[in-house]
Parts: sequence; structure tokens; C-alpha cells
Amino acid sequence: MIHDGEDGPSFRDSDRVLRLANFDLRQPERIVTAMRDYWSSLRQGRAIPARADVDPAGLRTMLDFAFILERVAPGAARFRLAGRHLMDLMGMEVRGMPLCSFLNAGSRGRLSDVLETVFKGPQIVEMDLVGPAGYGRPAITGKLLVLPLKSDLGDVTRALGCLATEGEIGTGPRRFDLIADRSAPVIEGARLLEPSPSAPGFADPPAPWKPATPRPAIPEAETPEERRARFRVISSD
Repeated sequence: MIHDGEDGPSFRDSDRVLRLANFDLRQPERIVTAMRDYWSSLRQGRAIPARADVDPAGLRTMLDFAFILERVAPGAARFRLAGRHLMDLMGMEVRGMPLCSFLNAGSRGRLSDVLETVFKGPQIVEMDLVGPAGYGRPAITGKLLVLPLKSDLGDVTRALGCLATEGEIGTGPRRFDLIADRSAPVIEGARLLEPSPSAPGFADPPAPWKPATPRPAIPEAETPEERRARFRVISSD
């Protein structure tokens, strides 16, 4: 189920939540297709739907995989809502966390560049993910879809999407390598905005920590008695 504390209606309405186990919609490709079709149905002649148009009832078969993002900086967005599958992958609540937390450090720069095109284009982005095998973590594959939304103010600072994986999750947190991405303009035939490598944000890895260079000790002022004590009288007898 999707939880929400501050951005519209909660997705915890049990009367409208149907478990994925009741459906054959399990493959990541089908979940991504269903999410994209749902987003398109919200447009109703507009280029981009609004956040307020998103209704949990329309996400019945995708609810565990769905999320809503808020753009917080160029190339960076955090979860406002997140489905159960995302929490299972991370092994914790992910609301408020940046999207890049699901990717390994080597893929975060590309994610940041591609993610910014969703809001700036605006355009649609689909990504292929691979989670490397490790102790207690079988190899896993997945797909990430991000679709632009307008906020209540009319700017494109929200996004609807899904993260669906195939394979046993194992021990969380699971993080992925981004192996491929595809973009498409929201209006067919429009110019495609290519990702810019200059977008900053949470994707930038922190600089390695280095200890500060110790400063030379500053000698304290000596009294005349202390200065005289440092001299010795040498006899030539």
C-alpha cells in the first residue's frame, strides 16, 4: 500500500486496495505499460496531468509498485508516496528519501541527468536496472518509469512512476545499476531533451573525507626568568 502524510489523499483506503497476488500483472514490462496507460488516461487532452488527478482507484493493479516524486533540486527528487514493493526492496520506509538511494553510486550521476529531463522537458523516462548478486541478495532485474505531473501551482515539480523488479529480493536494502534508459517527449513529434551532465543534486557522490592538516603549535610568550633558564654558563677552566 502507499502511505501519504502531506501530499493529497492517502493510498491506505483498504476498500480500494487490491493485492497484486489477485492478478497476473507481475512482470515489470506489464506494470510499466499499465502505469504509462494510466498516466495517459489522466491527460484528457492536456500535455501533462496534474498531481490532483491521480486517484488510487486507477492504480489498483500497480499500487504496490507506484510512487510519487517531488523535485527538490536540479536532478534530484524525493519520494512523497511509495508502494509496498519499494519498501520491501529498501527494507524500510522510503517516503522522504531521494530516488537515487535505490541506485549504486556509479549510476547516480546518470540518473540525476536523466531525471532532470522529466521535469525540464518535460518528458517520459524509462530505465532498465540490474541488482548485482551478493551475500543474501540474489541477482535481480527491474524497470523504473518516471512520468511528469503538474503540482497544485501548475509547475512540473511532481512525477508519477513505478519501480518493478523480477527475482527474489533477498536481504535489503537492494540497490541497482542503471544499464539503459529511454526518453520520449510528452507530445509526439516534439523535440527530445537530451540529458545534461551538468545537473547537480543528490546524485553527486560526497567528496572523500580527508583529515585536516595539523597547524603548527604557537609557542606561548616566555617570561624573562624562563628565557634566562635556557642559558648555561660554560667554564673554560
